[in-house]
Amino acid sequence: MGIVLDFESQVLDLEKKISELRETSRIGDVDFAREITKMQSKIDKILVQIYQKLTPWQKVQVARHPERPKFTDYLKGIFTDFVELSGDRLFAEDQAIYGGFAKIDGQKCIVIGQEKGHDTETRLQHNFGMPKPEGYRKVCRLFDLAEKFELPIFAFVDTSGAFPGLESEERGVAEAIARCMEKSFQISVPFISTIIGEGGSGGAVAIATADYILMLEHSVYSVISPEGCASILWKDDTKANMAAEVQKLTAPDLLSLGIVDAIVPEPIGGAHRNKSQAIDALKKELLKYLNKSFSLTTEDRKNARRNKYLNIGNQFLAV
Repeated sequence: MGIVLDFESQVLDLEKKISELRETSRIGDVDFAREITKMQSKIDKILVQIYQKLTPWQKVQVARHPERPKFTDYLKGIFTDFVELSGDRLFAEDQAIYGGFAKIDGQKCIVIGQEKGHDTETRLQHNFGMPKPEGYRKVCRLFDLAEKFELPIFAFVDTSGAFPGLESEERGVAEAIARCMEKSFQISVPFISTIIGEGGSGGAVAIATADYILMLEHSVYSVISPEGCASILWKDDTKANMAAEVQKLTAPDLLSLGIVDAIVPEPIGGAHRNKSQAIDALKKELLKYLNKSFSLTTEDRKNARRNKYLNIGNQFLAV
């Protein structure tokens, strides 16, 4: 039994009971498989009802779930023959961003992702998925390699934002992010980005200025965190739930605004409840959009990418 969010309290007792029955079956001779199956079916029904009516703030909590699949989970489940490339060749290695050569169904590619870590040790190692300037300069280096070897790019976004510390600002984090975005418009190879958890601020946009942006069903994508937004608008970060309502940060909101291109369904109760199913579903969509991007000429691909971002918000300017 994993971590249960506060709005999932209805299933907590049932999950505890299933754990007890499994333990009893393990140490005794009684088989409770039938009872466990019935309880699991009941849990699934409750979760379907809950997750069909999630508020934006509840979606934020799901996107931040500690057990939600991280970039390295998708890397291992979708790609093969991964060869990591480290360092920005200017300052240092940033472990908040992984990247390198890989294959997806035999197709050579470049894969890049923000890694938050799975436990206290790895979260500290990866700086909680908040890259510093050297991380984004490593991304630019990988973009250049993709262009040189004509390899498609897959990026995975999962960050609350770029690291805001003094050293990050001193080393030019805003400029590094801007360079990533500039490079995104210059490359001619297919580029597909996926929001797998949190997509926060410029730290996310730096690796999401792609041909196609996919969003997992319960991920979020916004210019600022709900807490940060509430601190600015109401001087009170406890009003984060109110901020989430008005930010339009959920996948359906962003799809309707034309900011993302597709929503990838998650398993019942979120990706953290069935990681392999979530990974398989995303792989299928990545291959679909890769083929779609390959169907375009180089020039058409670059023009489509450019026009995609130039046209965002135009519907609000129409008289």
